[in-house]
Amino acid sequence: MSDAIMDEASTPSGIDALRADISARGAAAVAGVEFPVVEGARAFFCYVGVADEVELHHWIFGLESAVPFHRTARDVWTLEIEIQESARVEYKLCVSVEGQHRLLEDPLNPSHARDPFGANSVATGPAYSAPWWALEDRAKRRGQVLERQLRSRVFGDVRPLSIYLPPRYRETRRHPLIVCHDGLDYLAFTNLARVLDNLIDRQEISPVIVCCTQSPNRTEEYAACEKHVEFLCDELLELMQDEFSLRDGPDDRCLMGASFGAVASLHAAVERPGVFGRLFLQSGSFAFTDIGPHDRPPVFDPVVNFVNGFRKNPTRPAERVFLSCGTYESLIVYNRSMLLLLRGSGADVMLVEAQDGHNWENWRDQLRAGLTWLFPGPLWMVYE
Repeated sequence: MSDAIMDEASTPSGIDALRADISARGAAAVAGVEFPVVEGARAFFCYVGVADEVELHHWIFGLESAVPFHRTARDVWTLEIEIQESARVEYKLCVSVEGQHRLLEDPLNPSHARDPFGANSVATGPAYSAPWWALEDRAKRRGQVLERQLRSRVFGDVRPLSIYLPPRYRETRRHPLIVCHDGLDYLAFTNLARVLDNLIDRQEISPVIVCCTQSPNRTEEYAACEKHVEFLCDELLELMQDEFSLRDGPDDRCLMGASFGAVASLHAAVERPGVFGRLFLQSGSFAFTDIGPHDRPPVFDPVVNFVNGFRKNPTRPAERVFLSCGTYESLIVYNRSMLLLLRGSGADVMLVEAQDGHNWENWRDQLRAGLTWLFPGPLWMVYE
């Protein structure tokens, strides 16, 4: 082998070259570079600024949540970690200066995800891509979102509702209904209306009506609460049936929610069998204690009581149940357990897992799989 070929083969490239350049030139080597730099299974992070310590804080269950950066040059800190092929990881940087700690989004990463509490930076593996069907397409017809208020006798207050009507909605045509817990958050953080527009336009799902409901006290009302069941089945469903053109059968009615919203959906279906024949349960907080303590806050106690009871006497809550959960969530074991339990009850069940955590974009990314399986349109029916 010639010296020229040997020199070329030994020359660092990619992450290794960048790290060497940072060591040699400091912050000047970082100018114009977007981080993290991903190369195969390697993800390389960088922070530029005065600091005593810098840490990456993530929400991957089972791993140390704070991973320290190393000072590579003056005021330049770097970190390399392993990242899975299809992974999507939300994180923040913790920067410590003279005993003061600040959690902030990564200034060198343009990729962010919003949630009700703010925003996080996002790192993704080489095989991950944001779903096309969550992007706006101005050429497609749009549904409309109506704002309504429901005066609740059960709760003694007024509840806001946002109701999605599909494109070309006509009262002469009957539609399936989805009741979506935390629905206003779904609209804001998963682009739910845009997703529905795209999937309906491509005939991947039936034209559905979605009633987005929101609770002012979700940790109580969604935690296997009897009053919430009454609100859903006796008040909200009655309003929707009176005002909109809906199909009559339980197989055309679905309860949907994430986290505690998934618990509320399953609980209502168990308590009122035959009302909702479809369930869309995302990252359900299905904690139980029949094999050990749940080690969670007291707000989980009513959930645990419900799930323990359901595990002892598993009835069929719906004909079809779609589950999704991230493998980085602490809830993954509970959801895998629920898959087997529901199948044993005679329900038709599907579980989809993603290399992601407990967050809105994970739930967004599974909307297509869940909606097309629960309410397939003409395009998908061909392959059923």
